[in-house]
Amino acid sequence: MKHLFIVNPIAGGKDRTEQVRARVAAAFRSREDSWELYVTQGPMDAAEKIAREAEQGGALRVYACGGDGTFNECVCGAALRPNVAVCPFPTGTGNDFCRMFGREAELYRDLDALLAGTETPIDLIECCGRYGANICSVGIDARIGTDVHTYSKLPVVGGAAGYVVSTVVNVLKGIATNMSVRSGDFSAQGKHSLVCACNGRYYGGGFNPSLNARPDDGVLDIYVIKGVSLLTLARLIGKYAAGKADQFPRYITHLRGTEVEIDLDEEDVVNIDGEAARAKNIRMKLLPGAARLVVPRGMRFFEQDGDGENP
Repeated sequence: MKHLFIVNPIAGGKDRTEQVRARVAAAFRSREDSWELYVTQGPMDAAEKIAREAEQGGALRVYACGGDGTFNECVCGAALRPNVAVCPFPTGTGNDFCRMFGREAELYRDLDALLAGTETPIDLIECCGRYGANICSVGIDARIGTDVHTYSKLPVVGGAAGYVVSTVVNVLKGIATNMSVRSGDFSAQGKHSLVCACNGRYYGGGFNPSLNARPDDGVLDIYVIKGVSLLTLARLIGKYAAGKADQFPRYITHLRGTEVEIDLDEEDVVNIDGEAARAKNIRMKLLPGAARLVVPRGMRFFEQDGDGENP
């Protein structure tokens, strides 16, 4: 088996390449498996590297050394390749996918636990030519999440304040967008604030719309929020972020299915695990068992049924 460590040198605003290299080299001193550390050069470079390695045959484990964006690129490279298993090895700022595992999320920072881990199939969301393991969305949340990176880089803003600025700017641009939304027997036309499809549980730095979503159960939790006033949105958003959307059926429709289609009047931002695409006709489709995830030694999440909450 080969172990491939994909390092994003700009994740978290700091190059941690040498720190990762030192940890990996120390871990493999007494191991026979081969390993490689690869530093990405640009967008989707990780996916292309993984595809090249996978084509050589043999078992390959990929460790995404960065944040959610790095993990998403690695998932895109590993998707539909049965000889490839992938996992996050967080060194970035955003680790929304890992939050789903509660206290067990820290196991993904334990390299020994990862190297001794097993593998399990997980579902992916296919959307806009990419794959997501966590959450896809379109609407005001996607626009805020995309623009935050722009505002966070401004010297007078920076850091978490970028979310505040991005929210204010996008609210002023308009809360709702005209959409046609279809999923199974559900169909709606008109103004909507957002549509979100959950394979995982957290996104946007802490929003937790679904308390029970699992990446291995063959179904998506889908939330469709009607176009509402700013005052109503302010009242809803905290509940939505805390997994209490079902308390507001008048405004928020909660569906469970494997696909949702959204047609817009013009192109808008689509969030795919925190990465941005642009599209007018959007299809979020679940692909059961489309990737293999490395499960760290000691993790119980995938051994449990139901909500999978950790003790």
